[in-house]
Amino acid sequence: MYVLPLGDCCCVYEVIAPGVEDGKRIHIPVSAYLLRLDDDTLVMVDTGMNRVHIHEPDHTWRGQPIAEVLVPVMRREDSLLWRLAELGIAPQDIDYVINTHLHFDHAGNNDLLEKATFLVQRDHYELAKGNPSFPNQYWNLPALRYELIDGARTVLPGVEVIPTPGHAVGHQSVLVRLAESGNVILCGDAIYTQENLDHDAWDGQADPAAARKSALELQRIAEEEHAVMFYGHDRHQAQTVLHSPRSYR
Repeated sequence: MYVLPLGDCCCVYEVIAPGVEDGKRIHIPVSAYLLRLDDDTLVMVDTGMNRVHIHEPDHTWRGQPIAEVLVPVMRREDSLLWRLAELGIAPQDIDYVINTHLHFDHAGNNDLLEKATFLVQRDHYELAKGNPSFPNQYWNLPALRYELIDGARTVLPGVEVIPTPGHAVGHQSVLVRLAESGNVILCGDAIYTQENLDHDAWDGQADPAAARKSALELQRIAEEEHAVMFYGHDRHQAQTVLHSPRSYR
């Protein structure tokens, strides 16, 4: 498993962990994950922000109030194309993409991966289709093939999806079983950061009660499976994880 760093978002921190550092603008990391299965199948979990933001940070939200709250910060090496090329992988080599959800910082490069099958929860896909909160220009494209999932499921050997609504209807997290490094849970935005758990801070989520329930369920699964949780946008955790081209095995 490779952790691909794909830039930052500069945001007011109360959208991430209300009550922790309100009023401060903080850079939060944006990541995607690349899994190479035993049979060399290549699986992406999320695809980060579109590379257009390298030169136009306000491209997605220009003229909208959210543009004042959330500002993409990307260098050219933060593009998904760059990170894949570092590993000798082309976009057409990716077999599957699991989108935890379809926000612009998690599905922004879906358009590059036309050969892949995209795995998304059915109720989330229906929510996001035509919804401006989930910019459709990056993922709702005729060339892309979506396989819609209903609930928890083992989608590939050693890879399971877990419904974790709260951040959005139909959000899903991913349990990955690694032979040497052990089990990991890719939380997506079900848990932005450890501070959400430490401060019981969920009011930055679309449905705080559902988000809290999902987060506690992920904690339970992590304990049961002896799994490490990788949070969606934890700036402290980002300093400790192995980033590509290093990997977890």
